[in-house]
Amino acid sequence: MGIVITVTSGKGGVGKSTTLANLAVGLANEGKKVVAVDFDIGLRNLDMLLGLENRIVYNVIDVMEGKCNLSQALINDKHSKSLYFLPASQTNDKNILDKQKVKELIETLKKEFDIILLDSPAGIEGGFEHAIAFADRALIISTPDVSSVRDADRVIGIIDAKSEKAQKGEEVEKHVIINRIKPEMVERGDMLSIDDVLNILALPLIGVVPDCEKVISSTNLGDPIIRDMKALSGEAYRRISKRILGEDVEFLDLSVKKGFFKRMFA
Repeated sequence: MGIVITVTSGKGGVGKSTTLANLAVGLANEGKKVVAVDFDIGLRNLDMLLGLENRIVYNVIDVMEGKCNLSQALINDKHSKSLYFLPASQTNDKNILDKQKVKELIETLKKEFDIILLDSPAGIEGGFEHAIAFADRALIISTPDVSSVRDADRVIGIIDAKSEKAQKGEEVEKHVIINRIKPEMVERGDMLSIDDVLNILALPLIGVVPDCEKVISSTNLGDPIIRDMKALSGEAYRRISKRILGEDVEFLDLSVKKGFFKRMFA
C-alpha cells in the first residue's frame, strides 16, 4: 500500500505547490511510482508547474462523481514515466468535496502508487481539511517570516486534531521545509534563521530551499527546477526527496562566508 503525503502551509504564496511539483519529480526519479493530486479546487496551478495544463481532459471531481474512471483522468508525465498527475477542477467550489468520496479515491490510489502527494489549498477551510484528513505524513511549508511561521503552527495543530490518524489516537508524521531562505538576510538579522523557525514549530526539519530566481523561470516554463543540475534550489529538492525515502543526506551549506554559491553552482 502506498503512503499519503500532504504538502500544506498556513498561507498562500509560500511555494507549496512549487515544492510539491519538484518533490513529485524527485521521488519519481528515485524509482517510486508517484501520483500528484491537486486538491486546490477552483484555483488549480499544479498542472502549469508540471507543464501538463494542455493535456487535461478530466479532473479529480469528475472521477469522484463517476463521470470518468481514474485511468481516464490520470496524466502521465512526459519526462518522468513513473510520475502521474490528477488535476483539480477549475470550475467547482472547494465545498463540493465529499469526505467519503475523497477517502475512497485515496484508498484506490494507495493500491496503485507508492507515494500519493496531495496539494492542499492555502488556508484552513473545508478543502484543506479534506487534504489532511487521510494523510500518513505531512510536509509543512513555511517561509522564514513571522506571519508564515505563525500560520504554519496553526496548521500543525489542526492536523493533530482533525486527521483520521488523530481520531484513532495516532499521529501524522510531520516535517518542516523552510522555503526561500536568503542567507545574507539571515546573517544580517533581517530574516528568521532556521533555528528560529524550528523553535517555533517544534518539528524536525527535512529541507531548506534557498531563494532562487531560476525557480520563477522554471515555473513559467512548466519545468520543475529539480531537473536543473546547476541550480542550488534544485539540489535542495533532490536532497529532500532522498530524505523522504529515509536516506541520511546532509543539508546544503548555505553560509555566505564559505562562498558555497560560487563554488558549487556558479
